[in-house]
Amino acid sequence: MVSFEIARVWRRATVCRMQSPRVRDHSWGHLSVEVIGDLGDAKLWPGGGREWNWAETGTHHEPGIQPDDVQELLEHNPDVVVLTRGRELRLQVMDATLELLERRGVRVVRDETASAIDAYNDLVDQGVQVAALIHSTC
Repeated sequence: MVSFEIARVWRRATVCRMQSPRVRDHSWGHLSVEVIGDLGDAKLWPGGGREWNWAETGTHHEPGIQPDDVQELLEHNPDVVVLTRGRELRLQVMDATLELLERRGVRVVRDETASAIDAYNDLVDQGVQVAALIHSTC
């Protein structure tokens, strides 16, 4: 009886893990994300995502991605967070952001936008709980 109950709870927890949306296509200033649609920059997480509006947190290329930019991603308990640097690698990442992710035990992938999107989609395809901040231009 006890093992049946554990199995039922485990199966329910496994089924509830949501997959992150794949990036279907991307170009300068444009992202096409499954289920969500067309975006400029994106915040993506297991089960959803939305436009990443830098004005919400006052983000600029320097000093770059702030802890407040990743807070919404962390609410969805990702195992990995992909941080894109832009197509020309102009977007920086604050040390405090990396420290926050490390404290939370989240693996970080940082790369040029196209390479980071490939890594993100690969992680989605592997069933990894992954979130991303995608900057589609410079």
